[in-house]
Amino acid sequence: MRIAILGAGPAGLYLAYLLKRARPDFAIEVYEQNPRGATFGFGLAFSGRALEFLKQRDEETYAAIAPALQSWNDSIINLNGSDIRIDGMAYTGIGRLQLLEILETRARKAGVSPGYEHRVESIDELAGANLIVGADGANSIVRRARENLFGTKIEYLTNRYAWFGTRHKFEALGHSFIAADSGNFNAHHHPHANDMSTFVVEVDEKTFVDCRFEEMSEGESRAVCECIFDKILAGEGLISNNSIWRRFPKIWNQRWSTGNTVLIGDALHTAHFSIGSGTRLAMEDAIALADGLLRYPSDIPAALVAFESERKPQVAKLTEAANRSADWYEVFPRHMRLPPLEFAMSYITRSGRVDMDRLRQTSPEFVAAYDAASRQ
Repeated sequence: MRIAILGAGPAGLYLAYLLKRARPDFAIEVYEQNPRGATFGFGLAFSGRALEFLKQRDEETYAAIAPALQSWNDSIINLNGSDIRIDGMAYTGIGRLQLLEILETRARKAGVSPGYEHRVESIDELAGANLIVGADGANSIVRRARENLFGTKIEYLTNRYAWFGTRHKFEALGHSFIAADSGNFNAHHHPHANDMSTFVVEVDEKTFVDCRFEEMSEGESRAVCECIFDKILAGEGLISNNSIWRRFPKIWNQRWSTGNTVLIGDALHTAHFSIGSGTRLAMEDAIALADGLLRYPSDIPAALVAFESERKPQVAKLTEAANRSADWYEVFPRHMRLPPLEFAMSYITRSGRVDMDRLRQTSPEFVAAYDAASRQ
């Protein structure tokens, strides 16, 4: 079987590895339009249990990734200078490039050599493949070629965000919200290496327009963000890497495959970065698709049906939570009017995945402080 995979991100590389490891006779080709080592976004964050699936299904790959993870047990919310610590919120972080290097190394050891700087202009170029996998991200060429057949729905959020890095080492996953004279800002930040942290700046549409960010260069925008978050950054600067302002696309496809093409990862569905599940979903997609193809190696339609029927309910549940989180962020200036502890409670329960019963078990110190404030 010849399988062509577009995209050498986590989804594409991990799928290639899983298939080639199990079936060395499969011809697996991975095409990536960017140069090797070119990646954007700095770091990724996972909830404390997000990688349990990997530990259970592929202990060797988990063992390769684990030493590179930065771990912490609390989440810290800063509202206009007031810190609220939420205990028991375990997370891990890793540099995106470091994760890709680990997955590429494993794919190469299995016998797959990704082809970098190879731009596929049309899926007709891959006509000889038995299966074409679109693992090529939110702007997937595979999906765009057949959007009507996939039943694609894309909705862009109104907030703008820009992804930076910084040398400041944060102690935990943090979320900082600042009401400045020029508008409302928030930042998601966490360590992803010993000497680097990820710093995602987000603004509502009114702030974006009022600050005239659209007219600024990347360097000018960075300077404004450094000024707004100076205390949070403890005097460190921000580092750019294609750190342009974007609107997040909520992507969903009614049908996950059509003919001999199938989508996985962000090409198929997106989960807002505020819940840190996009990479997890992509790698879980790879596992489920590999399972289907290995179960039905001579019946691709049956393999694709098995993939979709197994994964779709799970993905729908998590993306629903991600969408609720995104909706909360779309009106984050409104929430900032709350007192700090009420704001933190609104924040931590925004997706519907965390309720008071769970918080009393995982975050007793935060709940005790919230209850005490509520009685006053």
